[in-house]
Amino acid sequence: MEPTTDRLKTPRAAGMAGVGFALLLGAAIVLMRIAVPGDAADAAIDPDKRWAVKVALEIVPFAGIFFLWFMGALRAHTGEAEDRFVATVFLGSGFVFVATLFAAAAAAGTVLNEDTPSDFGRHYAYTLLATYAMRMAAVFVLATSTIGRLLGVFPRSLALLGTVVGLVLIVVGSGVPWSELLFPAWALIISVHILRARRGTARAGRSGPP
Repeated sequence: MEPTTDRLKTPRAAGMAGVGFALLLGAAIVLMRIAVPGDAADAAIDPDKRWAVKVALEIVPFAGIFFLWFMGALRAHTGEAEDRFVATVFLGSGFVFVATLFAAAAAAGTVLNEDTPSDFGRHYAYTLLATYAMRMAAVFVLATSTIGRLLGVFPRSLALLGTVVGLVLIVVGSGVPWSELLFPAWALIISVHILRARRGTARAGRSGPP
């Protein structure tokens, strides 16, 4: 049987990693939107705000690392009771999201280093991030919410919130500016819930019989 201390550390790790991911990805998205206002697929980078894009590109790799840690800790928390089909969708969408996020950052970095950025490069980076990465994020949110609901890890309201966020990201995609912030906002809410649940479990363990 897994030691009690390990069971308590796993939710805390998931919560802290999720908070780090949410804050970093949210900051990167805000910086990109500041530098490229409006329809980012057609708008050029503001020369005076190229620093914002550079900072965002520096943040993205760390956001991806925190996200992978978040995934691993969440899966360890569900244990062997997880549904294998949903878990496969969970893992696949998470890995594809990170890969697409990194590819979009690399493409954006290439365009940023050019003296005369091409429309193709700008469209390519934006499409990878806003269309494909966000669609995979939506699938990840839906899979996580399904696992949480089936195993009773999340309350019904939180599972419903994840379903709504996932459907909005799938349907809206890149059509509405700033809609990308729904994903880090959801991750932050989930992480705070996990941290609060862990704190309550720890208090209950200390106050229980020896």
